[in-house]
Amino acid sequence: MGWQATLQIDYSVEEGHCVARHVHNGPLRILKSLYPEGEQVCHNILVHPPSGLVGGDCLNIQLHLHDHAHALLTTPGATRFYHSEALTASQYIHATLGHGARLEWLPLEALAYSGCHAHNQVTFNLAIDSQLMAWDVTALGLPHAQQPFTQGQFQQHLEIEGMWLERGLIRATDQRLLHSPLGLNGHNCQGTLVFAQGQAMLDTQLQQVIAMARDVCDQHGLQLQAGVTSPDPRLVVVRVLSAQVEQAMDLLRRIWLTWRAEIWQLPAVAPRIWAM
Repeated sequence: MGWQATLQIDYSVEEGHCVARHVHNGPLRILKSLYPEGEQVCHNILVHPPSGLVGGDCLNIQLHLHDHAHALLTTPGATRFYHSEALTASQYIHATLGHGARLEWLPLEALAYSGCHAHNQVTFNLAIDSQLMAWDVTALGLPHAQQPFTQGQFQQHLEIEGMWLERGLIRATDQRLLHSPLGLNGHNCQGTLVFAQGQAMLDTQLQQVIAMARDVCDQHGLQLQAGVTSPDPRLVVVRVLSAQVEQAMDLLRRIWLTWRAEIWQLPAVAPRIWAM
């Protein structure tokens, strides 16, 4: 039932050049590898030609970054989970990072249309000296089109193996979760950004990563709806709630670019596809 699509991408370093090799089946693939920062960082854009998922569809993405590879992955648009008659639309992402590898997992938002039955699962496995910057943004309904999230459900699974696990189920009928001050408090969009590495950060580094994120939050319009925590010495988590996707994405992008420039000494430049 539905369209099944798989994509496997292997990143390796060959003569100082980060190379991506991929195999796909079904409507899921990458465009050509881009190197706007030079040969050491490989940028890829994930493309799903149907542009959305309905009940029974399943996307399965497997990433393997070999030792010292550095990949940045994003999408040209939102992942749309459409109305479904009870069958679940699923997306699974699993990434394994080798020694010294760096991954930037930066897809645009997941849109949960009213009536969808969606499951979104993202799992990362980090070698001891690998590093990860990744975000996940979910928007409920289409507020701009006056189409609120009144039916269906969105199930989320975010995991860094052995370090952090978060699961959630948002049902359109769960008014306490959607509107309580202890839940989403009426916000349509929620976002999570993480910086993680396979070994514990020094206390000074950990505090610096936290402080950079908090400084950006304090200067943003969503400062009262965002927070920065460190549930593990290997991990910093930023969370934000927003009425609109654009505000949440803007905050997370600012923090990601700050971390990128200060932690990795890399250009604070967003992928050009986001501006098109």
